[in-house]
Amino acid sequence: MIKRQAQSLAHVLARGFPIVAITGPRQSGKTTLARALFSGRAYVTLEDPVEKQYASADPRGFLARFPEGAVIDEIQRCPDLFSYLQGLVDSRRRMGDFILTGSQQFGLRSGISKSLAGRVGLVQLLPFSFDELQAAGRSPVSLDDALWHGSYPPLFDREISPHLWFSNYVSTYVERDVRQLLAVRDLDLFQRFVKLCAARTGQLLNLSALAADCGISNTAAREWLSVLETSYLVMRLPPYFRNFGKRLVKTPKLYFLDVGLAAWLLGIRDAETMNTHAMRGALFETWVVSELVKQRFNTGQPLDLHFWRDNVGREVDVLFEREGRLQPVEIKSGATFVADWLAAANKWAAFAGDAAQSPWIIYGGSDSYVRENARVIGWRDIAGLSVT
Repeated sequence: MIKRQAQSLAHVLARGFPIVAITGPRQSGKTTLARALFSGRAYVTLEDPVEKQYASADPRGFLARFPEGAVIDEIQRCPDLFSYLQGLVDSRRRMGDFILTGSQQFGLRSGISKSLAGRVGLVQLLPFSFDELQAAGRSPVSLDDALWHGSYPPLFDREISPHLWFSNYVSTYVERDVRQLLAVRDLDLFQRFVKLCAARTGQLLNLSALAADCGISNTAAREWLSVLETSYLVMRLPPYFRNFGKRLVKTPKLYFLDVGLAAWLLGIRDAETMNTHAMRGALFETWVVSELVKQRFNTGQPLDLHFWRDNVGREVDVLFEREGRLQPVEIKSGATFVADWLAAANKWAAFAGDAAQSPWIIYGGSDSYVRENARVIGWRDIAGLSVT
């Protein structure tokens, strides 16, 4: 098992909360992590129809089977259990009593907020970070390979090509999760919608244009996008609210949380195609943003990542607060440093004044160094960054 950075967070939460909930996309390693860290606990999955029926029909009897606590997988399949768990953990007053996992953000979080508020420590587990793969000696050999391959755990523990795995992953996701969360009659149309979203990764989100291109209403597009977010497949990066005297773009940007999935949806089937693909720059930006998100999730930090863009197109790809000031991050897929990259970062620093840290420029080259007050960071060194 490749060691997950979220292990430390899960252990800390288990000492301070009676329940630890691990959520994230399907196949991100939630069950593996829960069973490895809490191997002495009984394990039950509500994917099993017999267990699900038992938990629904007799929740008290179901929970009484676990006097020493348990790992309960896919807890959102039986929402009635949340209320009964509340009474049980309140009476036992034992930390780390139950470990819950769920692959639907909405089902798990709504159950927590309604019945288990203040009793649950939350771990959001995405596919492997580059740091985790590097520490295990499993990191990709090239940037194009990293962008094409993605980082879902099954692609690293079995002999299967990303092309075949993603094909089945998308089909299974659409058949299971979409049917549960939406009354979608035309599943092929929904798959078209997902592919159109992939073509917009790293771009400003124009929901009306997305709906029109797919041939659906704005309302349907909004609902379908929320399902992709709920399933941890995509995220919206919000704009930073401070304008520094400039008129701002207020539209969020859309990103996939696994670059390999986005690449497969775009029809990229090998690393060689990635090298010359028109979307390579957007996919590199997607990869960097997803790595920054993983770093924050793995340490239990709120997301708090933004971008900044004014009405004439000047932009900072990522902004976040660090040491009381704003850290600007520029993302460039080119392997050779270009002086103009510094000019864009320095313009924003002039707007921000004392509020700005020295810029970071993450690029597709190998070398890392400091140049003219900017930290230039090769793609492999993203593992050493701290965004907390």
